[in-house]
Amino acid sequence: MEVTGHVNKKPLVILTGPTAVGKTALSIALAKAIGGEIISADSMQVYRRMDIGSAKIMPEEMEGVPHHLIDVLEPTEEFNVVVFQKLAKQAAEEIYSRGHIPILVGGTGFYIQALVYDIDFTENDEDNALRQSLEEQARREGAEALYERLRAVDPESCESIHAHNIKRVIRAIEFYEKTGKKISDHNREQRQNDSPYNFAYFVLTDSRDRIYRRINERVDLMMAQGLAEEVRALRETGCRRNMVSMQGLGYKEILSALEGEISMEEAVYLIKRDTRHFAKRQLTWFRREKEVIWIDKTVFDQKSQNILAFMQDFLHEKGMIL
Repeated sequence: MEVTGHVNKKPLVILTGPTAVGKTALSIALAKAIGGEIISADSMQVYRRMDIGSAKIMPEEMEGVPHHLIDVLEPTEEFNVVVFQKLAKQAAEEIYSRGHIPILVGGTGFYIQALVYDIDFTENDEDNALRQSLEEQARREGAEALYERLRAVDPESCESIHAHNIKRVIRAIEFYEKTGKKISDHNREQRQNDSPYNFAYFVLTDSRDRIYRRINERVDLMMAQGLAEEVRALRETGCRRNMVSMQGLGYKEILSALEGEISMEEAVYLIKRDTRHFAKRQLTWFRREKEVIWIDKTVFDQKSQNILAFMQDFLHEKGMIL
């Protein structure tokens, strides 16, 4: 289908939802139906050789639909929201140049927000002394102490930042110390930005029991496919737990098992449990977002063709497709 304008804004489709809900298959069908190309909004699929644990789509599963931001970094490289925003903007412009529609697919809500509302992450980074002292505190006293320091000045940020995500905790404290302003307030203000896109923000969901069952089944399948061997190979090529890539669900737990800290059975249990918790946090995040279109699979009797028809009708009404 042809791309059509809306007050001179370019179209952008977002398809997100909790992990294991079925975004991948639906995104392929949608891309084929509207002439779209997919930009991955996933913090792990960006890494090469991290296929099983990230549930990465394989080339033969893409059905000819171009995918962007998959297999573009080495596991030793750092990936964060700023890098994502830059790469996603570049990919979107390439897609527009071909007369196609970018479809942002993945479950990392902060990444989606960064692109949709063009959040400004520029800050004065000339002074690294504070960051170094915070890193030193984390090494000396542990992640929890640093987290409590953040909670004291910006408790709202603690709702969306995990205690062990030390880099984000440090950035939030650093932002407060340098500006006197909470990063949660800054992000809220940025979310009020008028989006540069004519966008449709679809959130796919399902019954909690079905999502949790799919998560458990997916983890069992990952183990059968060789997740432990994948992590072992990454470890042998120099990947360590302090790297951003190895903080991903599935990777850090298997790494702990390979290093003898826990049993492999315990690792599998932790992956399942923590992935369920992650899915719950994802849904909490999306409920806070504005202009979201919820697609509950139970309402559509689990029929993908009905969901696809609903999405196409919505995009047509919004003037995004003809």
